Amino acid sequence: MDYLLPFVRNKYFWGPLYIFALSFILINFPKRGLLFLLSFAICISLADTISSRVLKKNVKRLRPCKQEEFKSEVKLLVHCGSGYSFPSSHAANHFAAAFFFIFTLGKSYRKIILPLLVWAGLISFAQVYVGVHFPVDVICGGLLGFFLGKFVAWLYIRFSLDRGLKIVG
Repeated sequence: MDYLLPFVRNKYFWGPLYIFALSFILINFPKRGLLFLLSFAICISLADTISSRVLKKNVKRLRPCKQEEFKSEVKLLVHCGSGYSFPSSHAANHFAAAFFFIFTLGKSYRKIILPLLVWAGLISFAQVYVGVHFPVDVICGGLLGFFLGKFVAWLYIRFSLDRGLKIVG
């Protein structure tokens, strides 16, 4: 785990998955794919902005690797980072992405639900494991991501002319 989890939390590790998802959407949903991807980008932007620029800047909770009382207990496996800890932006962003996909595509593609939840959960767990977040940071980040993913998916479905994506062919 000490070797694997620092990679799991790295955005470049998931690059092939992101490229696959982008390609899948654009190929299979040519009419609504761009609107879907725009909605998805808005969802992630909201999660990242609210978590890192609103909540972190106001709560100002130090990371466990920066707090003197925890430094000796934290097994830091990555660079500690200069920002604050609460909430986890990784958790907020990835759970927002997962729930956006679940609420927009989950009815048609039920098999994506569990892998998306495991994916977001694994990235969130990795944040705690490597020593840069407390468990409550990722739990609250995940909750923020859930609500934003659900909200933006609702907006997408509500304002999309065909009320969602339908597979071509």
